[in-house]
Amino acid sequence: MDRNLALELVRVTEAAALASARYMGKGDPDAADNAAASAMGLAISGVKITGNIVIGDENSTEESNLRSGSIVGSGGDIEVDLLIDPLESRESLADGQANAISAVALGPKGGFSELKSKYMQQIAVFPEAADVIDLDSPVFDNLVKIAAAKRVYVEDLTVSVLDRERHRQLISDIRKAGARIELFRDGDLAAALAAALPGTGIDVYMGTGDSRQGLITAAAFSCLGAGFQARFIEDEDSPGGGIDFSRVYNISDLIFGDNVMFAVTGVSNSDFLEGVMFRHRGARTHSLVLRGKSGTIRFLKTEHFFDMDPDYT
Repeated sequence: MDRNLALELVRVTEAAALASARYMGKGDPDAADNAAASAMGLAISGVKITGNIVIGDENSTEESNLRSGSIVGSGGDIEVDLLIDPLESRESLADGQANAISAVALGPKGGFSELKSKYMQQIAVFPEAADVIDLDSPVFDNLVKIAAAKRVYVEDLTVSVLDRERHRQLISDIRKAGARIELFRDGDLAAALAAALPGTGIDVYMGTGDSRQGLITAAAFSCLGAGFQARFIEDEDSPGGGIDFSRVYNISDLIFGDNVMFAVTGVSNSDFLEGVMFRHRGARTHSLVLRGKSGTIRFLKTEHFFDMDPDYT
């Protein structure tokens, strides 16, 4: 695949971020989500790919055409699969809070698992600890091994956990181990990415979250060489086709090959990205672009000028 596709992807996430950021703190998550999806749909229609959406926005309108199974792009010989989230943490954005992002992962045709379940148990860490985590092990054992990989004490680690009732026991176990905890209201993908990237203050992400965000996390982590394990959770909404609910899935079980590209743009602030900042006649966006083939990690700050219309053709 053309390596320049990675930079085309960031134009897609920037468009969604700019559109949805207008709704920050306005109490209307549906409007924010619709704005993100419409902008992403328009932007991705100009990318020279024939793209099959494996994980999509199930609330997407026919106009934005971003549901799972949709074909997007301007067509051509480059056939790819896509994982998209036009706006993660829509409720948080509507309340003016953190962790709202827009993300897209791109891989070769057949490059992403199509296993589907509503939730998955996850653990995510920085690259140096990728080989020491074990989802089947107790929390204490994992934290001891992660701390050793980082050459710090367990007490120096910060674990990011979604603030939900289902995580009361997990939170208790982390506290007993002695690690610090950062609770977040929403945004599984943003929290996991913070654990993989340097300088965020987050070392580990643990908990049960949305499996769609989990698969996107696995795609991003395949580019970073970071550690990720997951177990699908069976419930009445899980189709269960082909899923072994007792199995621990690694990145290689979910993402096939190293030719993955990933882009994410901040809508509101997170641990690793600044949100959209509006200014006179324009705005600034902050994005992360990853490419698995080369291992490159790019942080981009882009100035947008609203009196110059973007060209998505």
